Amino acid sequence: MSSYLVLALRTPRFDATVVEPHRDFLRHLFDGGQLRESGSFTDGTGGAYVIEAESLDAATELAHADPLHTTGASELVVREWDITLSR
Repeated sequence: MSSYLVLALRTPRFDATVVEPHRDFLRHLFDGGQLRESGSFTDGTGGAYVIEAESLDAATELAHADPLHTTGASELVVREWDITLSR
């Protein structure tokens, strides 16, 4: 398993009603052991989360199931991330 950083940047189509379904999505990933951490940007432009997956393709497929992506509320960027130091 590798770690992948998912950056979620709000688009002009962002609607606050997507926030709760997004949180439910993250809770599901967390409960399944795939979500390592998540959080929002303090300037309100989006957020990021770290997921565990077998490959970049698998991580991208997983992230693209996020309601932020499926509704067009945010653009997602997925990058493999070699975490070298963490608490």
